[in-house]
Order: sequence, then C-alpha cells, then structure tokens
Amino acid sequence: MTTNERDDIIDLLGSRRHFLRYTAQGLTDEQASTRSTISELTVGGLIKHVTAVEKNWQDFAQGKDTTKEYTPEVMAEWADNFRLVDGETLADVLAAYEKVAAATDDLVRTLDLDASYELPAAPWQPPGVFWTVRRVFLHVTAETAQHAGHADIVREAIDGQKSMG
Repeated sequence: MTTNERDDIIDLLGSRRHFLRYTAQGLTDEQASTRSTISELTVGGLIKHVTAVEKNWQDFAQGKDTTKEYTPEVMAEWADNFRLVDGETLADVLAAYEKVAAATDDLVRTLDLDASYELPAAPWQPPGVFWTVRRVFLHVTAETAQHAGHADIVREAIDGQKSMG
C-alpha cells in the first residue's frame, strides 16, 4: 500500500507521540511531577510543554501571528509549561495533549504544506527566516521525539521503566 506525504507525517508524528505518552503509563500525579535527574524536567511537565509548543505551531501553520514579547511574565509562564502546577493532574495534561494532537492531525490533512510564513521574532531567531507548513510539522515531530527521549530518561530514573529495550 502506498501512502501519501500527509499520511506519512501523521504516522511519524503519531508514533513519536506514542513514545511520549508511554513514559507516563501507570504514573501517579506525584511521580509525573518528580524531578528524578539533575534536570528540572518531569514526565508530566514534558507532556504539558509539548502540548503548548504543538498548539503554538498550529497557530503559526495557519498564518496566525505568534509573536511574543519576552517579558519576565512570559518567561515565568514558559517555565510553568515544564511542570504540573497546583490543580493540574497527569490525566489533565494527557487529555489536553490528545485534543491538540487531533487538531494538528486535522491541519496536516488540510493545510497547504507549501505555504510559507516568516518565523516570529525571538532572541534565538534571526529575522527573515521562513518556514513552510511542511517544515513546521516535521519540526513538531522532531521536538516530540526529542522530548520523548527526555521523558524516557526521567521515567527510567523514577522506577526503571523504559520505552524500549
């Protein structure tokens, strides 16, 4: 069976999401909030972060202005994307992730993958750089894979469970 590019992107992104979600399997909220390495990263926080980043890239891929001023408040909010805050549960962040993932998959199916937009101004980004919608979805896939690896290390330090091997 031959698939098209959109199916390939959805399949690859779905498999990377699976590995990220797998790291949370069977964890309590306390475990999902555990810093098990020298890093600030937690399994719940990584899922929350990937959800926020994927949502932001959805907006960009639709041509919406995603420019932010990097104020101390924005940076504090950014830091909160890496941890569960009071009142948040692992179930909450997983549900939010599923909703965002479904919306991204719909965008992969419907948006013009060749459309191109200038990346918003950011301290790490020079002006005048354009990305296609295709590159945005490939970037989301790469970032999801990277953070699934982080989550796997954090999880293994909690109770020895590994995503693979």
